[in-house]
Amino acid sequence: MRPQHMHELSVAMSIVEGVEEESAHHDGYVSAVHLRLGPLSGVVKEALLSAFELACAGSSIEGARLIVEDVPIVVYCPACQARQTIVSVQWFCCPKCGAPTSEVIQGKELEIVALEMG
Repeated sequence: MRPQHMHELSVAMSIVEGVEEESAHHDGYVSAVHLRLGPLSGVVKEALLSAFELACAGSSIEGARLIVEDVPIVVYCPACQARQTIVSVQWFCCPKCGAPTSEVIQGKELEIVALEMG
């Protein structure tokens, strides 16, 4: 793992710890972890997927899959007075009218939404 992806390893270890705590209350093993991940979360998806395998090694959820749902960036456009999905993390402007906006409604997510038990 590259040094610049150590953050993802730390995140993956936190996910594994949280899943182990939650799964301790249920019968069966965890076969998959479903995660919502936004582009503004500060986490690189590919690095997180690799780090998750490392973090699972030797844990009670070893072998579980990490299923990542990519969350789009949604902002509020003050000119249109509506929510808009932007296409670039470098260009925070309304795709409809071009007005600049900084009010992010969605896109920072890093959350476990479901566990599949086997």
